[in-house]
Formats: sequence, C-alpha cells, structure tokens
Amino acid sequence: MFTGIIEAIGRVQQVENKQGDLRLRIHTGALDLSDVRLGDSIATNGVCLTVVELPGNGFVADVSRESLAHTRIAHWGSGTAVNLEKAMTPSTRMGGHIVTGHVDGVGVVKQRSADARSIRFTIEAPAALRKYIAAKGSITVDGVSLTANALSAEGFELNIVPHTAAQTTLIHLQPGAQVHLEVDIIARYLEQLLSGGKAENNAQESRLTPAFLAQNGFWK
Repeated sequence: MFTGIIEAIGRVQQVENKQGDLRLRIHTGALDLSDVRLGDSIATNGVCLTVVELPGNGFVADVSRESLAHTRIAHWGSGTAVNLEKAMTPSTRMGGHIVTGHVDGVGVVKQRSADARSIRFTIEAPAALRKYIAAKGSITVDGVSLTANALSAEGFELNIVPHTAAQTTLIHLQPGAQVHLEVDIIARYLEQLLSGGKAENNAQESRLTPAFLAQNGFWK
C-alpha cells in the first residue's frame, strides 16, 4: 500500500526482454534505499513493483504480462523519468490517500494551461473508470495522489500546485501524453458492497494478443 506522496524521481536505466515479459533496472536518485529489502514494493509511476535486486544505486524489478497489458511500461526506455514511492509503514503520515499500486487504466492529457502559479490539466479517462471519479474526490495519476477538481465530459480536471509540479514528473506532461490512473479503492469496494457482490467487471479488455506482444518485442 502507498499514499501517493512521491518521494523521489528516478530514471529507467535498462529494459530487458525476459521470455515474454520485462525486467527493469531503475536508478532511484535521491530515494533512500537503506530500509529496502528484496521482496519489498516500490510504486513506480503508480505501478507496484517488487524489488528483486538491489544493485546499490537503484533496484531491479520484473514486470508481468498482466502489468504490461494495462500500463505504459512497454513503452518505457532508457532515461524515462518515473515517480517513486516506497511502500507505506504503520508510522507513515497519510498525506495522500490509500493507493494500491494497481493501475486501473491509462488516461490521456487533453489540455494544459497556466492558472497563476499552478498548472491546470484536463485528463480523458477510460469510460469504464469515470463512474468511480468524483468531483473533489481522490485520483492517482502516475502514482501521485491528486484531487479531481471537477468532472469533464470525458474525464476530470486537475490543478497542480508548484510544489507538486516540482517534485514529480507531472510538470513535463503535455497534451497527448498518456498517464497511469488508479481510482479510489473505496469507491470500488462500495460498488461491490451495494451490488451484493454482483458488480460488473470493468477491467479493460486484455491487450495480450500476439500482435501486441510482437509489436513490443516480446517474441524475440
């Protein structure tokens, strides 16, 4: 579990094809790894990754085909900047909201504009996720805990204050950029409870087709 409060910006050092899935090496920059052990979790642009190696200046993680199908990781390359957060502990300040690190879908930046010292974004969200997003409710974008200021016809609007922009990769987002989205888990549990366990499965259709895998080099 995470809070969506980013601790450091890292960079992808290496992406390696491993028998149909990927292995990533992430340089963690200023992130303190002194308390990280093999098997621990680190949210990387909102994706919960398990540490399998600790080379000293970062970590190595395996990415399953399930994760590749529902995230942008297949498009990452050497130098890609990523938001990093270590898993929360019982003593962690709950400065954001409850984040699982399980990406629900990919959104698209539709508009960006300045608003005094802040940045305003309009994000298009997949149709299956929109019912879980509430005005003034919590939403995770590339691992960052944010507030959906308002709802738009295709998604939601954000206001990014200067501190958040400076401490995350969000400052570099431009129209057309794709971002990882995780909706508030409480909304999902409420739906399941109120439906008596019969809530529809809104997971996006899997993209793990031979064409998708071949296009992204997994059959090499």
